[in-house]
Order: sequence, then C-alpha cells, then structure tokens
Amino acid sequence: MPNTAREILTPAAAISDQEFAHFRRFIFEAAGITLGDNKKQLVSSRLGSRVACHGFATFAEYFKLLNSDAAGAEVQIAIDLLTTNETYFFREPRHFEFLEKQLNALPARQQPVRIWSAAGSTGEEAYSIAMLLEDRFPGRPWEIVASDISSRVLDRARAGHYPMERARHVPRGYLQRFCLKGTGKQQDTLLVDRALRSKVTFLQINLNDRLPAIGTFDFVFLRNVLIYFNPETKRSVVARALSVLRPGGWLFIGHSETLNGISDAVKAIAPAIYQKP
Repeated sequence: MPNTAREILTPAAAISDQEFAHFRRFIFEAAGITLGDNKKQLVSSRLGSRVACHGFATFAEYFKLLNSDAAGAEVQIAIDLLTTNETYFFREPRHFEFLEKQLNALPARQQPVRIWSAAGSTGEEAYSIAMLLEDRFPGRPWEIVASDISSRVLDRARAGHYPMERARHVPRGYLQRFCLKGTGKQQDTLLVDRALRSKVTFLQINLNDRLPAIGTFDFVFLRNVLIYFNPETKRSVVARALSVLRPGGWLFIGHSETLNGISDAVKAIAPAIYQKP
C-alpha cells in the first residue's frame, strides 16, 4: 500500500485553481493561447505525467521548475503538451475543392505555387495539400511550408506515420498512391510515402512572435487555431499571416472561426475563406 503523498497523488484531480491560473498565464505568455475556465481538466491530464515524472507532489512544484534556471528542455515539453491538438486528413473538404479550383485558374508561371500550413500540427493538413497538388497538377512546381509551435508534433509530422482512422476522408486512389499500409505491429496505421514527405518543409514557428524569413505565399491555411487566442492576439496573428500572403492570395481559417472585428485587410469570399486585394 502506498504511504506517501507522492505515491497516492492523482494528478488529474490534484490541480488547484491557483495552480491552474499559473499554467494559464504560462501558456499565454509562451504561445499567446488563452485557456478557458473549462480547460482545467485538460491541463491536469496533460501535465500530470510530468508532475509524476519529476517526483513532485503538486503542480505548483512543477510550475516552479518551469520558471527556474534548471528548466532546460522542460519548458518546450510543457508547451508541446498544452498546444497539441488532434486533426485528420482532408479536414473541411470544401477548402480543398476551393483550393483546386483556384489552382486551376492560376496563370502559368515559372515560380512555384507556395502554400503555408501555418498551424500544421502533426502534418495531416500539409500532406493532404501535397497529395492534391501532386495528383491534380503534375509537373507544376510547388512548395509547401508547414509550421507549428510544438517540436514534438513536428517530429511526428516529419515521420508521416498515422493511425488509419485519421485517413477516413482520403480518396482511395490517394491512399494507394501516396501511402503505405501498416502490417503486423503497424496494423491500422499508414505511412506517407517518403517521396511526398520530402516535398514538405516543416518549421517550428510561434505565430505569436515575429515571423522568420519564410517568403511569401499564394495560399495560407490558418485553420482552427484562432479559437485559442483572445481578440488582441487574433489580430496580431492574422496580421502576421497576411504580411506573407501575396496580393490576390487566399487565407483559409476554420469554419468555427471568423475575421469579423479582427481584420478588414481581406475580403470574405466563401465560408472561412478570404482573399487579399
């Protein structure tokens, strides 16, 4: 039978309101993300393993570590855990239909079509775009940059290895052409073909900071990330995204998001799709 506070600690139930407030401030300062009052359980469950890993009895001790000189890589680990979100291939399919339509309308040119998956998470969005470009526009030069604040999810994205359930919206032909089906211990998983993976560049970018030199883009996918920011941060993040969007280019956001009151620098064209004049 356990007989110490450390041994009987149940992290998911142990975080206090004050400790939760500390981590809300931590992730806001690190990534601009605003955690609602209903995210206390999420913080507890995602960081509980780190509390236990370090042998701490409380979340306050772990927070103290994050703010100490001894934190080292632990700060990035905590950011990764608090910012990772599940996604899947060809999410919001009408965006991909619209993308294909606009690509068909682009005049022929020597420079590549450039697309930024700005909150790319584990890479499903970027690889979905890559499959579409490779299949529908053979021979046309293109570049895809995918970014995320989390180094952990970027490692997963570069590996291109996913549960098969995330591929339920991938056209069968694309699965056969661009993916390898797992067998044995890898059953019910898929691996994106190495040739396709090599054509996507993954970068660690904090959308709440000044952008690195990534060039300009014809299309920017900024989907399902604005919901985590307060209005002021939303305005800053959108302004940064638009600063690298070429005139006439297209910005995609999530269907549960809007730019009303956030930016008047683009024109709404379709649900969650905007064009820069």
